Amino acid sequence: MIFAFEMEEKKKTVAFFTLGCKLNFSETSEIGRQLEQEGFSRVDFGKEADVSVIHTCSVTGSADRKTRQAIKKAIKVSPDGFIVAMGCYAQLRPEEMAALDGVDLILGTKEKFDLVNYLNKPLKKGKTEIYNCDLENHSKFYPAYSSGERTRTFLKVQDGCDYSCSYCTIPQARGQSRNPYIQQLKQQAQNIASQGIREIVLTGVNIGDFGCSTKESFIDLVKALDNLDIKTRFRISSIEPNLLTDEIIDIIAQSSRIVPHFHIPLQSGSDSILKSMRRRYPRSTFENRVRKIKSILPNACIGADVIVGFPGESDIEFNETYDFIEGLNISYLHVFTYSERPGTPAASMTPKVTNRIRDDRSKKLRELSETKKAKFYRSQEGTVGRVIFERETKKDTMIGFTENYVEVEVALVKDFLHTQQNVSLIRYSDGKMFGEIREVEASH
Repeated sequence: MIFAFEMEEKKKTVAFFTLGCKLNFSETSEIGRQLEQEGFSRVDFGKEADVSVIHTCSVTGSADRKTRQAIKKAIKVSPDGFIVAMGCYAQLRPEEMAALDGVDLILGTKEKFDLVNYLNKPLKKGKTEIYNCDLENHSKFYPAYSSGERTRTFLKVQDGCDYSCSYCTIPQARGQSRNPYIQQLKQQAQNIASQGIREIVLTGVNIGDFGCSTKESFIDLVKALDNLDIKTRFRISSIEPNLLTDEIIDIIAQSSRIVPHFHIPLQSGSDSILKSMRRRYPRSTFENRVRKIKSILPNACIGADVIVGFPGESDIEFNETYDFIEGLNISYLHVFTYSERPGTPAASMTPKVTNRIRDDRSKKLRELSETKKAKFYRSQEGTVGRVIFERETKKDTMIGFTENYVEVEVALVKDFLHTQQNVSLIRYSDGKMFGEIREVEASH
């Protein structure tokens, strides 16, 4: 049965559940602010709500499964509520999503930014409506930044991707690479800083490709943000090794505002697998970037993404990856178990790696990551870091991160929560770095 209903005059409640990357989280915040301006009241997901919004991801099969679980949870806690599914999964496979019980509205990558307009109409339950456009020539950039944390914000500086990695659905889900003008981002950063936020993380799909739609460049953006007269520091979320130039590294080395933390996707340490993945660099490019960074920023934190179990990855290629990473002076890994994505070239590639072997290789690399992290943390003992304290624990301590991404725990001083302080890094033990606050507050 199909029926329509008008919301009562009381404040309508909306709950969000967000999957995937920090870009999704920044966009959820932006869309949530729009709804609040229209009279909606946000509640935590899992509580009864008039509207439940699932912001989907489709990078892995696990993300698809979590989407389905979230929809079931929304139905359970709000059986009469209106359910919206939006984002990448909704863009890529709307019919598959429409077949799920309980979904009332499906919005693609572009349409999700008009959510407030869809919800201001009479809401219809009983028949799923799909609004999903072709992104082939989609060039509009929708600004966004995350909110809810008192110390850190994720600022969207770029969207979409012009690369064609054989395993990835993001170009189909988000469209072509695009970005706003630097002047707009400077204004956003100044606005965020005026709210007392101490750290801004630059996020996007492929931020090193910044400038495709404005004829600017990522180095132009880095220089502009570095020159802002604000008390907020900047962190770069992730940048491709072939786009991380010497000039960018040199600027960060000289900057007191852009922190020495690099996250660089590697994906494989085997050149043959990198070629099958259609990555735009050999492993030597990654190695050269690490050496360049460490030559001028010996205390820099360097993280890497790695995919294991890609089609054709035999023990030989996996061991090449393991040995390559083991020999690199990096600080941690984000390990992803390869997951076939429908519609990608890699989905039909052979030979397949069994799930058992994928899981085994993922475990080995995660253990290597822990070893790398411990070595990096121990190398920081005896140094002084500028720590922004984010939260207190139940043990009368508080935790924050240094500029080079060392998580530090110190004795609780409530007045120092959500502030930046100079901290002596004393001891690494049981997977944690312990420190002591010095008397002088960190300069900005």
